[in-house]
Amino acid sequence: MNEAMQEKERGRGGGARNFEPIRPVMGIIPCLNEADHIEKIIDRLRVSADRLGMTLVVVDGGSTDGTRGIVERVALLNPRVRLLPNEKRIQSAAINLAVRELGGGFGSFIRIDAHGDYPAAYCDRLIEEAESTDADSVVVAMDTQGIGIFQKAAAAAQNSRIGNGGAVHRSGTKGHWVDHGHHALMRIAAFEAVGGYDESFSHNEDAELDYRLRAAGYRIWLTDKTSMIYYPRASVTALFRQYLSYGRGRARNSLKHRVRPKVRQMLPLVVFPVVAGASLALLNWVALVPAGVWAAACLGYGAWMAVRQRNPYGPLAGFAAMVMHLAWSAGFWLQMLSFRSGRMRE
Repeated sequence: MNEAMQEKERGRGGGARNFEPIRPVMGIIPCLNEADHIEKIIDRLRVSADRLGMTLVVVDGGSTDGTRGIVERVALLNPRVRLLPNEKRIQSAAINLAVRELGGGFGSFIRIDAHGDYPAAYCDRLIEEAESTDADSVVVAMDTQGIGIFQKAAAAAQNSRIGNGGAVHRSGTKGHWVDHGHHALMRIAAFEAVGGYDESFSHNEDAELDYRLRAAGYRIWLTDKTSMIYYPRASVTALFRQYLSYGRGRARNSLKHRVRPKVRQMLPLVVFPVVAGASLALLNWVALVPAGVWAAACLGYGAWMAVRQRNPYGPLAGFAAMVMHLAWSAGFWLQMLSFRSGRMRE
């Protein structure tokens, strides 16, 4: 058995397997107030949709910026474009709704982020990978890019080890079987078999679903044949709020499935406690040391990026990493504390 076949066999799960056809494919675009991006992303996918016979379903969470009007206008000119209203607003509910309402005639769906960007052959490569590996889900690496100054700094942080902890779907690697990755293509049979996304998760719903997929014996393939471009939050406040929600989502996932965070996730968990502990410096200045070491490590890494990688956004990237660490850690512990408080009240 050659190496490729051995790798394929190692990815096989022990649960029920579905060999439903990949095609036809439905593209699902959850969105909320994406008037600046939605027409561009539909146009980017138009040629491949025509070539692949793919329907594009925009699931709008109640936009107030004219997004719905743009999609309605595009749909009049392009019969492959559909619009669904998503009263629950969040992405997990959007995907579930599209699969429930329209998924019966499709073999798989491709999840598209309205605020991202994609290569011209993105959908083609995903379908080819699913068919060649027989995977139930194909996930992709993310290349984070920015436009404004802080967004470029946040992108540099998220593309670095200090910002992503070495996550393979952030840094990219040779194609292989994984436990989790950025969601791209998924067989509808596998998606429905495990119950779809948990709509109580506003964030981290992808990792939570991947846990159930793997537990049920389904297989997730991280492709190296294509990737997506992601644009991070453009302000400190927006980035903090996003990572606060990510931290809460990770905690909820850990509580639901009784799983420990990975080592790369456990390291940032100490950030919120050491920052909170710095308030004890009023009693003893030594309390500042742990927080100082963390801050120096982040800013030092940013300085290293500026010098070794010649990245002018390096120093600000170190600060962006601090924002992400603190928010993620705070969200995780606040969720844990709220869970314990709820249990105590019960």
